[in-house]
Amino acid sequence: MSTLEPERGAGTGTLVEPTPQVSHGDGDHERFAHYVQKDKIMESALSGSPVVALCGKVWVPGRDPKKYPVCPMCKEIFESMEIGGGDNDKGGKK
Repeated sequence: MSTLEPERGAGTGTLVEPTPQVSHGDGDHERFAHYVQKDKIMESALSGSPVVALCGKVWVPGRDPKKYPVCPMCKEIFESMEIGGGDNDKGGKK
């Protein structure tokens, strides 16, 4: 066993939460525009903090999303969400 890992049942230990993988690359998996809450985008622009898309992707936005197709998973999740206070009319997308 590594000396950096606490032994099981040893009493106390430190729980370390993993740092989210923030992407700065522009590989093939990066070639989509993602859906994110508008207030989170503004917050990220001001602070440089990462955002989380509907599909779960975590990154710091820095490119023009209009140049890329919409992430299929984000689009599917967005279209399945109830819009307009609970009625199932999906025609009111913004």
